[in-house]
Amino acid sequence: MNNPFLLPYTAPFEAIPFDKIKLEHYLPAFEAGITQGKKDVEDLKKNAPSFENTIETLERSGKLLGEVSSVFFNLNSSETSDEMQQLAQEVSPKLTAFSSEISMDEDLFKLVKEVFEHEDRTKLNDEQIYLLDKTYKGFVRSGANLNKEDKEKLKEINSKLAKLTLTFSENVMKDSQDFELWLTNEDDAKGLPNGIKEAAELMAKSRGKDSGWMITLDYPSYIPFMKYAENRELRKQLNEAFGARGFNDNDYNNESIIKEIVALRLQKANLLGYTTYANYVLEERMAEKPEKVYQLWEELLEVALPKSKVELEEIKDIAKRLGDDITVEAWDFSYYGEKLKNEKFSINDELLKPYFKLENVLNGAFTIAEKLYDITFHKREDIPTYHKDVMTYEVKDKNGDFVALFYADFFPRDGKRAGAWMTSFRGQNKYDNKNQRPFISIVCNFTKPTETKPSLLTFNEVTTLFHEFGHALHGMLADGHYESLSGTSVFWDFVELPSQLMENWCYEKEALNLFAKHYETGEVIPMKYVEKIKESAQFLGAYQTVRQTSLGQLDMAWHNQSEIKESSVLDFEKEATKRTTLFPFNEKTTTSCAFSHIFAGGYAAGYYSYKWAEVLEADAFEYFLDNGIFNKEIATSFKENVLSKGGSKHPMELYKAFRGAAPNTKALLKKGGLIPIK
Repeated sequence: MNNPFLLPYTAPFEAIPFDKIKLEHYLPAFEAGITQGKKDVEDLKKNAPSFENTIETLERSGKLLGEVSSVFFNLNSSETSDEMQQLAQEVSPKLTAFSSEISMDEDLFKLVKEVFEHEDRTKLNDEQIYLLDKTYKGFVRSGANLNKEDKEKLKEINSKLAKLTLTFSENVMKDSQDFELWLTNEDDAKGLPNGIKEAAELMAKSRGKDSGWMITLDYPSYIPFMKYAENRELRKQLNEAFGARGFNDNDYNNESIIKEIVALRLQKANLLGYTTYANYVLEERMAEKPEKVYQLWEELLEVALPKSKVELEEIKDIAKRLGDDITVEAWDFSYYGEKLKNEKFSINDELLKPYFKLENVLNGAFTIAEKLYDITFHKREDIPTYHKDVMTYEVKDKNGDFVALFYADFFPRDGKRAGAWMTSFRGQNKYDNKNQRPFISIVCNFTKPTETKPSLLTFNEVTTLFHEFGHALHGMLADGHYESLSGTSVFWDFVELPSQLMENWCYEKEALNLFAKHYETGEVIPMKYVEKIKESAQFLGAYQTVRQTSLGQLDMAWHNQSEIKESSVLDFEKEATKRTTLFPFNEKTTTSCAFSHIFAGGYAAGYYSYKWAEVLEADAFEYFLDNGIFNKEIATSFKENVLSKGGSKHPMELYKAFRGAAPNTKALLKKGGLIPIK
């Protein structure tokens, strides 16, 4: 069998041959990759220990396995099938076993330890020293110092966790895709804007209905319905279905899986000498320990919690003024929030969407990147993709040299999980005197074009695109030597800085003028709308701060336990979030059972990272605002000290090199309108 993974890539830039890869190619490629990886390590162990022989050689080992894994697991999120998910369940334990075998190889660890303790560091540069320390610490944190019995226990734990986290994610996806709300009565669709109705009509047709509107739990369908649908009972039904993902009485229930994941993570932490899983995780984060995370939350909640209750009273008040004699519940918040936003700012998504045609927004992101970082984007039709909707761009620097391949995958479909994310199909490195440039992708779920309209984005979708594009810039502009330290391979509470920083340009007139143009007339977005966007940026800011903090506290509650509580998932969640819960608790729903970030996506004991990074980005963008949002000197400093450096130094060192000082929460509180600007 001609397996494309085992043959030279012949597409331009040696791009991934998606057009040739079939499901049956993965397993043999994985097996070949594992075999090659084991041989790489055995060959390494024959050499005398040194930085070059041991650390660098280990860093470069397992190339084939890395390539196959990046393609397979990325597509398992964006273009999966039942067969692919079954294969993932089969492959994951094999990969975990291989990883455990390497990280617990006593002979290999002896060599690493020898280099760590005796290498002449004066002959190494900063990046080499960082790699050496990270490699040694990685072995220790993976169980290299454990006795034989405990190593076997850890291997078993890691294998179980690999399967459980996959199952968790699959359950959320299946529960989401199994739900549909089919509306045939015009009254049930009352309040929905025409564009949303047209998209829902197309969805109904795609699911075999000859009439009506289909509402799903995908964000482009769910969120507008919650904002605009006048039928309160249907809003409640949809809200409860969304909140019940992974919590329904069916084969996709995640309650027992959560308990098993949390218990196994605590066992793992204890084996490695930590009192909680959070302590284990945070040792390799900017926050360093749970106490610093709690301190961040206290600083935010002290200001945001009282204000959020005032904001909620405003929501209740407008419901009364509209003549609705109800107790405002969670399924009412977006609906009345949109009414209040209109009243306060005379602005809404339907007014703004004509100015945010997807292609224009994407080109705007490209133009802003060019102004800041001197890179350009050129569409290519000759690069293989994994789906017809995926667009590909060649990225060049100001000299015309190749920087990266950029893939953009924007629309929902069966087999694609909800949400938005950035990922990499190939990393960047400088091995063998070559600068291997990366292949970067962003994946989103925006409203598809209809028969009468292009894809028009809500303002929230605009910021989502810019957010993921910020991550992409971190990957594309990587310029390190070692791949494991390159691009977004940074501490998890630092990785959101470039993404969240990029969102800020969506609010600035100078940037909006570049791309916010009416899709029919070409008219640039009116200045009054820009002012309204900026004014409304702080709308319900305290509520959103409390919401994000609540999610972070729930995450930490699960992972900062030194003993596992016997309570149900529902009761545990109720207790963990009681301080920040602003609506009556609904026992038909949970957050935990669909909280893929922490139970499937790598954010365990790390969801606080979004708020942590907001502190950094608010401080960083204040620097731009004070000196011009397209200030070349500041942009170059950010590119050279943050974007290009990846994880080659401690992130606080990188941030201080860019900004000149450590950040504090004041810039964030000012930006959110929670404290006055002095």
